[in-house]
Amino acid sequence: MSNYVEQHTLHGTTTVGITCTDGVVLCADMRASAGYFIANNNTMKIQKIDKHAGMTMAGGVADAQNVTDMLRYHSNIHRIEKQEYLPIKSIARLASLIFFQNRYYPFIVDILVGGYDNLGPSLYNIDMFGSLDKKTFVTTGSGSPVAYGLLESEYRDGLTVEEGKIIALRAVKAAITRNIGTGDGINVAIIDQKGFRLLTKEQKKAIITL
Repeated sequence: MSNYVEQHTLHGTTTVGITCTDGVVLCADMRASAGYFIANNNTMKIQKIDKHAGMTMAGGVADAQNVTDMLRYHSNIHRIEKQEYLPIKSIARLASLIFFQNRYYPFIVDILVGGYDNLGPSLYNIDMFGSLDKKTFVTTGSGSPVAYGLLESEYRDGLTVEEGKIIALRAVKAAITRNIGTGDGINVAIIDQKGFRLLTKEQKKAIITL
């Protein structure tokens, strides 16, 4: 079981999340691989949950899509019924509960949930068994050892999203250089008081050469 889990969760992805003073930055590569086979080179691993929240995914595509749909559903229902956004911590705890309830037949996926609510920006890491950790910065996937090296050297308290997106892009690019399962471009999302938005290709090129 442990070999199966490792093979499916660590193979072929690098995702990064950074908590900043004015928002959260999510970043991920675009390669989907199956062993040494590149199954897709234009995979969107950053998903919008609601206007104020987003997530990244590393692991099995079907499992990740299923979890994403459940989080979107409950977030939308809460917004419609209560006329307010579901807090980021509540979304993360819901994801943790979903994973924990299915721990004997687990979703083979590791996710980051981040966003901006009444308490400000926050970022959480939830693994396939439901472990929930609040993070200032975090990276998941097969390229995470490389990405962590850059994040730990460049992260500091007081970062803005403008500074955080540069660090996130550099971390994923470093993983692309050194990790065979990471590649084919980078997507970046910013979530702040203005809501969730993905950077355009031109905006990314203005920061770093992809």
